[in-house]
Amino acid sequence: MMPKEIFPPLHEDAVDGLDGFTHRFSNVNGTRIHYVIGGIGPAVVLLHGYPYTWAEWKKLMPLLTEAGYTVIAPDLRGLGDSEKTSDGYSKKNVAEDIRQLLKALGLNKINLVGNDIGTMVAIAYTLNYPEEVNHLVLAESLIPGFGLEELMNPATGGYWHFGFHMQVDLAEMLTAGKEATYLTPMYQMMSTAPDAKQTAEKYYLPHYTAPGGMRAGFQHYATLIQDGQANRASFRNKLNKPVLVLNGQRGLPQAPLLEGALKLANHVEADLIPNSGHSFAEDNPIWVAHRLSRFFNTQSHSK
Repeated sequence: MMPKEIFPPLHEDAVDGLDGFTHRFSNVNGTRIHYVIGGIGPAVVLLHGYPYTWAEWKKLMPLLTEAGYTVIAPDLRGLGDSEKTSDGYSKKNVAEDIRQLLKALGLNKINLVGNDIGTMVAIAYTLNYPEEVNHLVLAESLIPGFGLEELMNPATGGYWHFGFHMQVDLAEMLTAGKEATYLTPMYQMMSTAPDAKQTAEKYYLPHYTAPGGMRAGFQHYATLIQDGQANRASFRNKLNKPVLVLNGQRGLPQAPLLEGALKLANHVEADLIPNSGHSFAEDNPIWVAHRLSRFFNTQSHSK
């Protein structure tokens, strides 16, 4: 069970539409991180991707609290309502943001779930602090240092957007004033929901059209080469803990992420999320909640 101290008598803002959840801020690691928290029980930390915010988990979060978990969904550094810093976007440092936030809440053991960029942060967290993660979920991404680099080259069939986003100044300049034009097709392509555009306009686009929003998003890509180098330097032995690889049925191909996970961990299972795309927690939250609950109940191994 969660210690009662996790809910001190602070001024908090209730989350519209999510009973029992509150908005909070934590000053950690030289920045100000926004997060949403609710529930009682073992901790589940949800790390969102690009171009999203904590709200990509909003349909899943109450289902997890009903299943008996405390749920923490931060906005990654620079994104959502978290502070837009000029630097500090390496996955190792962003993981440190999250770790210090959790330490301030008195949490030493967590179940960690990442999607997209959040998966990359979750990997960095677990490689550096394996004893603090009971179960690790990696979704809809590639792993820096373990497969990402080979798929960043469009000349060999890799994804073009990595190189573009990594050129932060250029990408920011070319998307200035065209943020919605650039991002809206992504939201629609990455979801199976018919209202993906409306959801993006309500929850995500306002943060990316705000001053500095696009630049902060691109900063998460600018460090990917260094992130791979850091992961390889941190990796000494295979992780000896349960790892679950998830992909939407209509999301990214699972094979590259699964291959990377198998290089990193001894106990890996994988599943495809029916009727979902990249934004699987929006598209099929009930299935995801059941799958995560089942996974979190599997035996946790030593680090």
